[in-house]
Amino acid sequence: GLIFYDTKVTVMNRVLNATVQRTADHAAPEITLDPLEIVGGEIRSSENSYFCQAARQLGCVPSSQLCVKLASGGDPTYAFNIRFTGEEVHGTSGSFRHFLWQVCKELQSSSLSLLLLCPSSAVNKNKGKYILTPSPITYAEEQLFHFFGQLLGIAIRADVPLPLDLLPSFWKTLVGEPLDPDVDLQEADILTYNYVKKFENISDETELEALCAEIASQHLATESPDCPNKPCCKFTYPSLTGEEVELCPRGRHIPVGWENKDVYAAAIRSLRMRELQTPECMTAVRAGLGSIIPLQLLTTLTPLEMELRTCGLPYINLEFLKAHTMYQVGLMETDQHIEFFWSALEMFTQEELCKFIKFACNQERIPFTCPCKDGGPDTAHVPPYPMKIAPPDGAAGR
Repeated sequence: GLIFYDTKVTVMNRVLNATVQRTADHAAPEITLDPLEIVGGEIRSSENSYFCQAARQLGCVPSSQLCVKLASGGDPTYAFNIRFTGEEVHGTSGSFRHFLWQVCKELQSSSLSLLLLCPSSAVNKNKGKYILTPSPITYAEEQLFHFFGQLLGIAIRADVPLPLDLLPSFWKTLVGEPLDPDVDLQEADILTYNYVKKFENISDETELEALCAEIASQHLATESPDCPNKPCCKFTYPSLTGEEVELCPRGRHIPVGWENKDVYAAAIRSLRMRELQTPECMTAVRAGLGSIIPLQLLTTLTPLEMELRTCGLPYINLEFLKAHTMYQVGLMETDQHIEFFWSALEMFTQEELCKFIKFACNQERIPFTCPCKDGGPDTAHVPPYPMKIAPPDGAAGR
C-alpha cells in the first residue's frame, strides 16, 4: 500500500517484457472456432462454447508460446490468432477482442459452471457479481480453471480489459490476501451473514426458541427429539451450490441448543469462508496465471489493483476518450457535427457507452492508461487508442 499504482505498473511491465518467451521469428499459435456452434446465442452444451473450443485447442500449445511482449505503439502482439470457420476477417485484432468478450459472456452465464452468481445478488446487493463455483473438481474442470487463469494472464499481456464482474474475495484470494470473515461474508452472502449474526446476538434461551420457531416456519429446522413440539436446528447448513452440508461429524443428529449455538454460528461462517476461498479451484487458476505471468508480481498488488490491471474500469471516461481521439482529413474538434457527436455521447448511459465502445473496437472496456499519458502529440498509442473519426467515403450527398 506504500507504492503508487503507476510505479507498480511500470515495474510490472518491465518484468513482463523481460519474461517474453515467444520471439518475433516464431509464428503465433492459431485456433479455429466455429461460430455456428453458439448460433442463436444459446449454447446447446458447454463443450461448444468458445471457452471450451479454445481450451481444447490451446491445451496442446506450450504456455511459453503464449508469453508475448506488451504493446508499445502499433498493433499489439496477441498470444494466439483466431480463425472463425466460414468467415473472412482481416487482421488479428478484431477477432481476438471479440473472442475475449464472448468468453467473458459465457463465463458469466449458465452455459459454463466455473463461476457462480453470488447469493447476495438475489437481494440486490452486489448484483451481477460472481465467485468461483465451490465444489470438488474433476480433472476436466481443473483444466478449465487452469485455462481461465491463463486467460487472465493473456489479457494482462495484451492489455485488453476483460468485462468480468468478480467479487473482491476472488481478487483477494488470487493475490494471497486473507479474507475478512465479516466483510467478505456480507459481500458474498448477506442472508447467511444475517442468519449467523442472529445466533451470535441471542441473549437468552427464550430468544433462541423464538428464532428456531422462525427458522422452522421456513423449513430449515426440525422438531427437538426431547420435546416433540419444540422446533430446533441441527448442525447442517446449505452450501453455496445448494446441497445440505453437515457442519461437524454426525451433524444431522446434533440439535442446536443454548450451550452450542456459538459453535453452530462459527461453523456456518467457516463453511462459507472455505467456499469463498475454494482452494482446489484457486490453485488451478493461479497455476494457469503463473504459466503466463510471474506470480511474484502479485505480491506487490492490492486486490483492487489486480482487478484494475486485469479488468479495467467498468465505466467509460469520456474525457479520457476525447484526449485519445484523432480527427482525420480536414476534420476538426470544433466542427459542428463533431460537437454534436460528443454531446450525444454525453447523454448515453454507461451501458450504452459500453455498447458504443464494443461497436467501435470490439471490446466493452477500454484501458484507462495509455503510454502517451494525456493524449499528447507523440503517437505512442496502443490500440484500441486512438479512436479515429474520419469523413464519410465518397462525396455524394451532404
